[in-house]
Amino acid sequence: MAGVGKLLKQAQKMQRGIEALQTQLEAKEIEVTSGGGAVKLRVNGAGKFLALTLDPEFLKEDAKVVAETVLSAVQDAAKQAKEYNDAEMQKVTSAFQMPGYM
Repeated sequence: MAGVGKLLKQAQKMQRGIEALQTQLEAKEIEVTSGGGAVKLRVNGAGKFLALTLDPEFLKEDAKVVAETVLSAVQDAAKQAKEYNDAEMQKVTSAFQMPGYM
């Protein structure tokens, strides 16, 4: 049963690490620009969108161009936040090893 105790301690340590990481992810801000800076978007490491700024001159463009540019910025921001989140989560969970699985 000593193995179970060790496993439980590892799980508790990983849980504390994940909780600390969640706080870190909330604080990490990623800024994405698109359309030569006409669209600026901020998202945190947890994937929550924080701000969207559109250049007023850019809004005079064709609606389809504006929509495509904003969509591109949103997709890029979501991708960057997910990649950051996944990389940081991997750091925390990689130390946890299930006996017989690694």
